[in-house]
Amino acid sequence: MTRSLAVQGGSPVRTRPWPLWPQSAPGAVRALEGVLTSGRWSISGPYQGTESQERRFARAFAAYNGVEHCVPAASGTASLMLALEACGIGAGDEVIVPGLSWVASGSTVLGVNAVPVFCDVDPDTLCLDPVAVESALTERTKAIVVVHLYSAVADMDALRALAERHGLPLIEDCAQAHGAEYHGVKVGALATAGTFSMQHSKVLTSGEGGAVITRDAEFARRVEHLRADGRCLAGLPVDTGRMELVETGELMGSNRCVSEFQAALLVEQLGVLDEQNERRRRNAALLDELLADAGYRPQSTSAGTGNRTYYTYAARLPEGELTDVGLAAVTDALTAELGFPIASCYAPITRNRLYDPRSRGRFALGVQHESRIDPKGFDLPVCEEAARRTVTVHHAALLGDEGDMRDIAAAFAKVVRHGAQLTG
Repeated sequence: MTRSLAVQGGSPVRTRPWPLWPQSAPGAVRALEGVLTSGRWSISGPYQGTESQERRFARAFAAYNGVEHCVPAASGTASLMLALEACGIGAGDEVIVPGLSWVASGSTVLGVNAVPVFCDVDPDTLCLDPVAVESALTERTKAIVVVHLYSAVADMDALRALAERHGLPLIEDCAQAHGAEYHGVKVGALATAGTFSMQHSKVLTSGEGGAVITRDAEFARRVEHLRADGRCLAGLPVDTGRMELVETGELMGSNRCVSEFQAALLVEQLGVLDEQNERRRRNAALLDELLADAGYRPQSTSAGTGNRTYYTYAARLPEGELTDVGLAAVTDALTAELGFPIASCYAPITRNRLYDPRSRGRFALGVQHESRIDPKGFDLPVCEEAARRTVTVHHAALLGDEGDMRDIAAAFAKVVRHGAQLTG
């Protein structure tokens, strides 16, 4: 039998290069050079007579999201932990999180000595299922964390109603959804707080970084203390050479601040985010049509979603096709055809090799606690099915043109057409 697939020696669909990511904004180099010569590389450095880049980004990102407060942080992980602690979450509290997500959705809850309770997701959006959440509530539940996953926005109407009915804070993890909207409101501004990641792969990036946004001034003040070793910004002019952070003694914290370099880069990158998101949306709409014609089922989003953000384009394999082939073999074949990494869906956190509380002594807080944080006790059939049948494309590919989308669709169709070769 002639081997047609590139992974087995055949000719690939594509050999041209793909768009690179990250792509720096026009003013990025100038902004970084400005920090380099400013005499201030950190929010904890002395005031030099001009507003810090950290404050500039905080103000710009709050305005972008339509909220009053933004506290930049060192990472998305740090941002989640800050939001949890600002909600008062601590030892032994249960926090509901989606079972299908990056490992940080579980590890951040562990990091504040709380207990993650993993819930199943909606089969179409892959976001937290409100019905599953309600079934998982107990008297120990103290918060819900919802992740807007890949390119979808969760059912925030149902989740907000549920949280309000039970008097629970709701935290939006928007690490993959910068700029997405729900009924005309930016994600992150729909609940108690929104957290963001600005890690290398994200649609808004400074290599590493994060932020917490909120409408609540007191909540923002707690986050400020938690991320700056218990200090907060003075809010009043200070003399040149003096620190803007003041030691209030209100709340002990840790150092989870961004540098001035990261903040300066984010100010510039924010200026091109909407244009890049729009380009991804146009290409994703075309890809939806092309892949649907080939039998694939693109990820959908909740009703009310506007300005959808594509961090990752996700699609379910055609029904009845490639059923005898492991997903890794499928993604390897797609990658070989395109010269661009096509990845599997996240594994459910409960069986993700990166999620292992037993590997760290800090979580050994007694037999009862260790039993409660054991991930083996969760039944997540929708998460498991998604992990078996969903492939993903990083958003860098969506920054290309119509021809690039047709190449992706041709590769996806080719792998289905010659799928028998992957089982031979």
